[in-house]
Amino acid sequence: MLEGGNLVVFLVVVGARLVVPLFIPRYPIPAGLAALVIDGVDQTIFQRFTSLNLAGYQSYDKALDIYYLSIEYLSTLRNWANLAAFGMSRLLFYVRLVGSLLFEVFHLRALLLLFPNTFEYFFLFYEGVRLRWDPRRMSQATVIGAAFAIWVVIKVPQEYWIHVAQLDVTDTLKIRVFGAPLETPWGEIVGQHVPTFIALAGVLIVLVIAARWLIVTKLPPAAWRFSFDVDAHGRDVSRAEAEAARRDDARVLFTAGLLEKVVLVSILTVIFALILPNARAGALQIAAGVATVILANTVISEWLVRAGARWRSSAAEFAVMAVVNVALVALFSALLPWVNASIDAPATLFGVLLLTLLVTLYDRFRSYHQVRVAREAARNLP
Repeated sequence: MLEGGNLVVFLVVVGARLVVPLFIPRYPIPAGLAALVIDGVDQTIFQRFTSLNLAGYQSYDKALDIYYLSIEYLSTLRNWANLAAFGMSRLLFYVRLVGSLLFEVFHLRALLLLFPNTFEYFFLFYEGVRLRWDPRRMSQATVIGAAFAIWVVIKVPQEYWIHVAQLDVTDTLKIRVFGAPLETPWGEIVGQHVPTFIALAGVLIVLVIAARWLIVTKLPPAAWRFSFDVDAHGRDVSRAEAEAARRDDARVLFTAGLLEKVVLVSILTVIFALILPNARAGALQIAAGVATVILANTVISEWLVRAGARWRSSAAEFAVMAVVNVALVALFSALLPWVNASIDAPATLFGVLLLTLLVTLYDRFRSYHQVRVAREAARNLP
């Protein structure tokens, strides 16, 4: 049982990790950066302000990382009008997802170097462009060049530093750069190296001025007023168009969307099962169970769409499908002992609710992407 102070800090941090990513589809830059920062400081907060044993949290921390990256990918279905950039983001997302799966199976850190998380920085790059410019103007060469630069220049060195060399930035700076013991406070280090930090501040100011000059004088004129809200400048696909596309898609059960949903959720579920504690079901058993659940979900959700259901919000659709999925998982859990397998109830409930949310967002956002693909196909007709 958590004590009062520990419980408050725990609920605030975990609540932030669950809630903040939900703003990514509408406010990708602030919400994406906030999710990245919270992921980086959560365990430091626990260590400094609580007496919690973090051994069990490590597993949930990894699951929450995948959770917010998945929401970033799903938001590209809703928002990205540049189909070349979307295709690149999909490739980069699944590269990282497969790498995470292989790492959890083989526990080889080098796999994370071979499958770097280029997707997250590419996502932030695209959304950074959108703040002032219309990303539809980006050429395929620009998209490929940006992804390649992020992969080679930023992510490969970073993945090597973190996962292969297993170095810590703070430790390295204190010990190797400033020659101070690890326990030395940063205030004391700054006081001992005032000229160095003044020079660093000067370099930062110069970089900011140079960046502003580059943006103002070298880049194309801005297409619209700066805004963090992706809907601030109008949407290229209306909600009515997306709903019509979803109704059309619901007439056929076996579609490319169903295939991607099964692949996506199966990989996520196997990763969660390998990460989260006390699961004794094998990967094939889990994948088979997930495919069954997703197929049942699709049949139910598409039946509701054909019957005229109009979800007023993602929350309403999530609530209905969560009830369905919890019931299906309860049935699945009852059958597992017949094949000598079992799952941990709290961890399973946590994973099921995360996956239900991701499936709900996938179903709602994919229809926006379908409209864009149909338009592109119509433009390319002879």
